[in-house]
Amino acid sequence: MKKLTRPEFVERLKQVKLLAIDVDGVLTDDSIYFGPDGFEMKKFNISDGFFMVLAMRAGLELAIVSGRYSPATDTRMKDLGVKHVLQGKKDKVEMIRPLLQELGVGFSDIAFVGNELLDIRLAKHVGLPIAVADANPELIEEVAFVTESKGGCGALREILECYFEAVDIDPKDLIK
Repeated sequence: MKKLTRPEFVERLKQVKLLAIDVDGVLTDDSIYFGPDGFEMKKFNISDGFFMVLAMRAGLELAIVSGRYSPATDTRMKDLGVKHVLQGKKDKVEMIRPLLQELGVGFSDIAFVGNELLDIRLAKHVGLPIAVADANPELIEEVAFVTESKGGCGALREILECYFEAVDIDPKDLIK
């Protein structure tokens, strides 16, 4: 797929009604820490989370779409106030379909950020497919935009900065 320039990407973001986000490798650096008792920990990027909160304040719908269920993801998304947390199904297209019906939006209204082979099917369905810089090369072939930042290292913030530019909102105005 032909890649969008940053200005073209900003322009396309104007039509987005829902930003769907994978977790492992997008909001994290693709690492999971396990203790001997199976306790799981993930490292989330604080700036990504901060900009997620600001984007929700600006009216952008966010949805977490993760093929793997994780209590750590539940905890972090609850902390951020993300309402739509979908986890635990490999078929992300079918997992998100009921949410689209609930929100009254179509696949063409969605931007989706992924990083791995599992994300290709949903990337092919959405209006604006995005990959993080260190994504699987096969996913990168299928997306319209690739971030400069790696997953877990500010890639989502980079996307949301473009969103704020697209909708002409200064994120500083959303800080309470």
